[in-house]
Amino acid sequence: MWADGPGGWCFEWSRIADRYAESGQPWLASLAYGGARYPCLADRPKAIAMQHQIEQYVRASEEFPVTFERRTVTTVVSGEVVEVPVHLLAGRDATAATPVLLVSGGVDTWKMDLHQMWIAYVLGAGVRVLAFDHPGTGELTHVPLTRDSAAVVDGFVAYARTLTTGKVGHLGFSFGGWFAAHSSLTEAVDAAVVIGGPVTTASFGPGHFHELAQSMGGIVGNAFGFAGPPTDAQFLSHAGTLALDDLVAAGRACRTLVINGDDDPHVPSADLDLWRGFAQADVRVIPGGTHCAMNKLDELLPTVISWLRSALH
Repeated sequence: MWADGPGGWCFEWSRIADRYAESGQPWLASLAYGGARYPCLADRPKAIAMQHQIEQYVRASEEFPVTFERRTVTTVVSGEVVEVPVHLLAGRDATAATPVLLVSGGVDTWKMDLHQMWIAYVLGAGVRVLAFDHPGTGELTHVPLTRDSAAVVDGFVAYARTLTTGKVGHLGFSFGGWFAAHSSLTEAVDAAVVIGGPVTTASFGPGHFHELAQSMGGIVGNAFGFAGPPTDAQFLSHAGTLALDDLVAAGRACRTLVINGDDDPHVPSADLDLWRGFAQADVRVIPGGTHCAMNKLDELLPTVISWLRSALH
């Protein structure tokens, strides 16, 4: 996985991506560079692959079925100013009244990786998408994923309010669902969608530790900001600070759709069921669905799109 030479993951994927780029196929090049930098930017070759992915994605944007802009949004995290590159995607008939939907993915699936899903929301739900990498990932790898890092969303919400006279929503996929849950429970946005998102100690506590550590311990540890694999004690200590039990106990939330498969190995059902206690929450379970119901996209996407149209328009 980490060998920087023939046979190495990043090396071989980058060779494939280089061929696509040289043959004038930027979309395929961006996908291949995305494979090269997977699963996290823990060394220089993967960081270089990420930069190539951005370059090729921007070139490919000329062929997108929607408008595309790459902008920088100023945010503040723990008192420090952080400039965040974001991607704006909108229908060609978008107006000042078109709602804005903030979106982000997981610790190893970032804003460019879920491009086709964002397009589905733009065209199906009639929203302007503001896609970002959340702290600890992608272009924000240098900002560790901490409880305080949720403040980055405040800057996005403020910026989104300048883009629309309508509503602002927040959709989070996998670990991005933690950020969307935070936005809901703090009522920072008008509506939120939490897809397979971890929320409380059910996900971040010792009871679920081995499942989380074994499946993605290194990737999450990288997002937390550790320079090497964390010890079990370090991992648990840091993960525990992310639990939003205090916000859940406060009992407030904006209008929220919470959805996941019933066979998710990464996020326990307790972090979906807790939302049943909120009158503003619409909880959906997709039978046979795995993490974020990715194996049931034909059920997930229409449900989310229909809900977004109702909640944001």
